[in-house]
Amino acid sequence: MQQPRNARALAAAYGHPGARMSGELCTVDIVADRLKLHPKTVLRFIRDGKLRAARVGKSYRILRADLEAFAGVPVSVDPSPDEAWVTSIVDVPGVDPALAKKWASVIPGALNARQGNGASMRAEVIYEAERAHLKIVAVGAPSDTANLLSLVQVWLQQLKA
Repeated sequence: MQQPRNARALAAAYGHPGARMSGELCTVDIVADRLKLHPKTVLRFIRDGKLRAARVGKSYRILRADLEAFAGVPVSVDPSPDEAWVTSIVDVPGVDPALAKKWASVIPGALNARQGNGASMRAEVIYEAERAHLKIVAVGAPSDTANLLSLVQVWLQQLKA
């Protein structure tokens, strides 16, 4: 199979013609970090056909959906057009890299542990090392977002104590 040469060809090869590509592709290093594996192990999974990826130049790109499927993360359901969604950003100053790394694993874990079959919720944890700022971006139904923000508030209070 011939490898795609650009983002549009990559999206078409994955069955997502016209898909928005920003934020949806991961490098081998990102995948290795998220799965807590060595990059060579990720490359072996790709070569063995266990992890779907597309070659771009001399490197590989993995769609976030393929990474989640490989990792066993439940498939998210897109909200129906009549459901309200909330986007919240929590900016926490003065966070050291160790705490940022901990929160980057705890928050997705909290989302995966949720009960119920409601609409999906997404949260990204972004750490700006040069400013020592941690940003948590949560997108989901208002009640789910409120629950996550309550949990974050408890964690922040524990840091102050």
